[in-house]
Amino acid sequence: MKIARFEVNPFGETMYILWSEISREAFVVDPGMMNEAERKSITDFIANNGLSVRKILLTHMHIDHVASANWLAQTCGAHLCASDADDDLVQAMPEQVQRFRLRIEPPEIALNEILRDNDMLSLDNEPIHVLATPGHTQGGLSFYLPMSAAVLTGDTLFAGSIGRTDLPGGNFTTLISSIKKKLLPLPADTIVLPGHGDTTTIGRELHFNPYLS
Repeated sequence: MKIARFEVNPFGETMYILWSEISREAFVVDPGMMNEAERKSITDFIANNGLSVRKILLTHMHIDHVASANWLAQTCGAHLCASDADDDLVQAMPEQVQRFRLRIEPPEIALNEILRDNDMLSLDNEPIHVLATPGHTQGGLSFYLPMSAAVLTGDTLFAGSIGRTDLPGGNFTTLISSIKKKLLPLPADTIVLPGHGDTTTIGRELHFNPYLS
């Protein structure tokens, strides 16, 4: 599986495109584009690589991760997939836009598939494990790709840090529990692909992340 990283929007959110070199089918994770130039860069990449986007996967429902989710799903004819435990955040999209003084329209989020802990997805026979990792938000999800030795953690785990828990739906104790129970048991060489900032590995975070000691 190929994985491409893109940094978008004023929050420096990292979105990902996963795709098969055989079938050219693709999944997009957390499309947070907030302007036409960012949207065009993503659709150009999809077109230039001959990709067919089948699913949009959302790690959680903060505005910087979902700003173009519905738009991209409609543009590509893809299914929008996430936990429904963040429904309060979906209903509060206008408040999220106002809180951060964004000059965008509050996006609508219309899920086609509800994802739950231990669900299994696949992209050209490569499994993608859905891990419920609440704490940053109530519906936080991570996506583990064992054959690619990678895990997409959204805003749950960062290089040397963890997601903030002072926003609605956040809970520090729950977040630490999610990381220790769902992420740290993964193989040490698993690459962590977070929603912001640099990549890291599970082993590095296990030994050096100050929040996990």
